[in-house]
Amino acid sequence: MAFDKTTKLLGDQQAYTISQQIKKFSLKDVGFQETKNGNFILKRSLDPSSPYNAAVELKVTVNSDLNGFKFAALAANGMREVNIFKMEKSAAYLEQFHYIMATLSDREIIEPVQA
Repeated sequence: MAFDKTTKLLGDQQAYTISQQIKKFSLKDVGFQETKNGNFILKRSLDPSSPYNAAVELKVTVNSDLNGFKFAALAANGMREVNIFKMEKSAAYLEQFHYIMATLSDREIIEPVQA
């Protein structure tokens, strides 16, 4: 999966773009971890009943140049992308997803694209 300036989650109608005001310290403040090659990764459970044994996990990766990103909702094993909009507990997963995205938007990491 390549880094894009604008992307959206599988099954979502809302697209997101990387913010022009993004800063490395903002990424670290919200929990992103820097990788060996300089990218930043955030992994968060979308399961409100168990943050430690996540049935579905949101993985957000920002490239080292801070000009592209990618994200996906992954199954528990982290290997398969899932569509949280069609899952049994979709309301709970969507609530967590929208909370995380609002936090990233408030911190000027990403921005929702206005249609």
